[in-house]
Amino acid sequence: MENVMFLVIGIVAAVIGVVNIRRNISTIHSYNRRNVREEDVPLYGKAVGTGTLLIGVALILACLVAFWKVGIAPYIAIPVLALGFACILYGQIKYNHGIF
Repeated sequence: MENVMFLVIGIVAAVIGVVNIRRNISTIHSYNRRNVREEDVPLYGKAVGTGTLLIGVALILACLVAFWKVGIAPYIAIPVLALGFACILYGQIKYNHGIF
């Protein structure tokens, strides 16, 4: 049952990531996007969307791998999750001008 939840959450995160990559940052909370300049919206959406897409893919892969080899799922998911969070953090630091 928990594998199905990870699969659903992963699919939702991947779809939101694709939406953000296509310059629609309305799915990002207004607190996080209010200090992004209009000219930086495409780059911000691409950075945050890529991170969200990677997190979604990591959850989907972990779910699929768990069906075959339960022990190796964290070794696949954790590095991809870390890379996804790094992309989101990069987008927040570089394009959100009110954060620092």
